[in-house]
Amino acid sequence: MLVLAWFGGFALVGLTALYIIIACIAHFPRRAEKVENTYKTVTAADKISEPLPLPHISQDAIDSESREDSVFMSVVVPAYNEIARLPIMLEEAIDVLKTWTVNNTPVTWEILLVDDGSSDATADVALEFARDHKLDCGSLRVCKLVKNRGKGGAVTHGMQRARGDYIIFADADGASKFADIKSLHQELCNLLEGDQAAGGIALGSRAHMVKTDAVVRRSFIRNFLMYGLHTLLYLFGIRTIGDTQCGFKMFTRSAAKEIFPYMHNEGWIFDVEVLILAERKKIKVVEVPISWHEVDGSKMDLARDSINMAVDLVAIRCAYMLGIYDDGRRSKTSDKWLKKNN
Repeated sequence: MLVLAWFGGFALVGLTALYIIIACIAHFPRRAEKVENTYKTVTAADKISEPLPLPHISQDAIDSESREDSVFMSVVVPAYNEIARLPIMLEEAIDVLKTWTVNNTPVTWEILLVDDGSSDATADVALEFARDHKLDCGSLRVCKLVKNRGKGGAVTHGMQRARGDYIIFADADGASKFADIKSLHQELCNLLEGDQAAGGIALGSRAHMVKTDAVVRRSFIRNFLMYGLHTLLYLFGIRTIGDTQCGFKMFTRSAAKEIFPYMHNEGWIFDVEVLILAERKKIKVVEVPISWHEVDGSKMDLARDSINMAVDLVAIRCAYMLGIYDDGRRSKTSDKWLKKNN
């Protein structure tokens, strides 16, 4: 009995110490500034608009079909100092979206660019692109964050302020072939068997490319870190997804509402928290092979960010296990909680 008491005491001390450590390194995002809940677009008069209010996913009507100003597909693009790569990505996206039909009906769409506190003219470049291409008012919306939050923070911000029945986030570098948006949508519909109201996620995946030149020709250190991350993910229970980090993921609106208001991590590893929340809430997930190519100009510092990703991965998994993070199920006054915390 004495041994059991000692063991129990040590276990309690260890668990308390772990709780304190994880609580200290866990992320708790700041609330959005008032100006960050607005966007600019190009008006019918070919002028840049004054800041206009963005919707929030917590404001959805109970009946999703009665949502005003909705579109079929929203494309959320996080961007930080992307004046060189962004126009190429937008050109490809517009070409696909303008000609896309579903059941012989043209798709309605929007692109919501979230400028993550850029120090260059990323936001201006996006608006000039909309003006040069004569895009309809509001079809390309630019939201500028006051201060850089990180890729995960920018994606989370945009996903909660998009209007689409389906919402995809896509990296500004254009590394993923944008036309594969159709494959993701089709596989998502197959996954949900046509029930659009159900929650589901389609993950763009490069797992099938591991042995191709696109990956083999990358630097040794980059591939070493990739396999190291995969090993960590396996140890922490992410074992059925071949590629967690591809920046091309599509969500039904109901899935986005169950995930993004409860996100904490704002860095590169945020994709894993998305999958953890999906797992905890039993949201269906399908992995879809896409075409992808390496693009120069990455903002990632391999050594520093890889260490941060490893630490964040431990923190995310432990924070949910220890109850430090709330996934929304504890505070199921749902929409009130969403409005209070976003």
